[in-house]
Amino acid sequence: MSDETPSDANNGQQAGLSYRDAGVDIDAGNELVESIKPDIKRTHRPGVLGGIGGFGGLFELPVNDYQNPVLVSGADGVGTKLMLANQLNDHAGIGTDLVAMCVNDIVVSGAEPLFFLDYYACGKLDVEKSRQIIAGIAEGCVQAGAALIGGETAEMPGMYDSDDYDLAGFAVGIVEKKNILDKSNVKTGDCVIGLASSGFHSNGYSLIRKVITASNADIHAMLDGNGIATQLMQPTRIYVKSLLALLKEVKVNALAHITGGGITENIPRSLPEHTKACLDKGSWRRPAIFDWLQSHGNISEDEMLRTFNCGIGMVVIVPDEQKQSALDLLNDSGEQASVIGHVAEHNSAEACVHWN
Repeated sequence: MSDETPSDANNGQQAGLSYRDAGVDIDAGNELVESIKPDIKRTHRPGVLGGIGGFGGLFELPVNDYQNPVLVSGADGVGTKLMLANQLNDHAGIGTDLVAMCVNDIVVSGAEPLFFLDYYACGKLDVEKSRQIIAGIAEGCVQAGAALIGGETAEMPGMYDSDDYDLAGFAVGIVEKKNILDKSNVKTGDCVIGLASSGFHSNGYSLIRKVITASNADIHAMLDGNGIATQLMQPTRIYVKSLLALLKEVKVNALAHITGGGITENIPRSLPEHTKACLDKGSWRRPAIFDWLQSHGNISEDEMLRTFNCGIGMVVIVPDEQKQSALDLLNDSGEQASVIGHVAEHNSAEACVHWN
């Protein structure tokens, strides 16, 4: 029997290492790319050039349809809702959340989303989980009318634990320059219309998770006919197609996406100086899941309104004489739209949102 050790046999060198030994599986990445091609194809729209696999996504701008086209871009993530998705092993709607947070922002300028790219980083690539996530991204793109033209999947062992992942998204849209929605168009007496949300959307989940832990809440219980966990993971509603249809028919003075900062912080972003929104909290149905959270966390009403959408995911501001036309069009488009208030003059000593 030889007295050589393995290192002696290799002239003092260790056996050769591979990328797989470092925790990165190139073959799994290639398998994922092949598995998501049908989902990506679903999102194609006029303007898409080529397919995935190149160094950059190509999109031909429809400049001939515009006199002075302006591009509108947005970037966002999903936040700590991802941690709850991992806890519940429910990843099907997370990708839709990602798209929604971006496209709902850019439509506020009156822009039509054209294309979307994603960045997906993980500790260890689970092909099936990743496929579910990217299928959700594709579904969000279909709902928004945007093409998924590229993205990046990064397997980074050591940066993330094996089950952890993060998502970021990037959307680009287009709008005629003269049609850009500008808050300067808002006038006193304008009507404020609220569009129902599908739940918490993708905001406030650090507080939601804190409440669940602190109260030892049973998120597998039923509430208002549905599981609490299911309601917590409900994907963000995408308002793009309804709003673009509305903009073609009705004069809209401003839009406000009720995202991080809740109702209190977001409506003022679409109001000019010396105006305020006077809102009636009894004018829309607040889903029971918000009351459940408020009760379990002993959260003040002010904190609820400045953290969560509380049942209103998008706000539309129109001239008062246009409100019925707007309501009819929005409800016919599948939204749950209701008048929730009006715009009034603002004294600088008052809050920009006044509650009746």
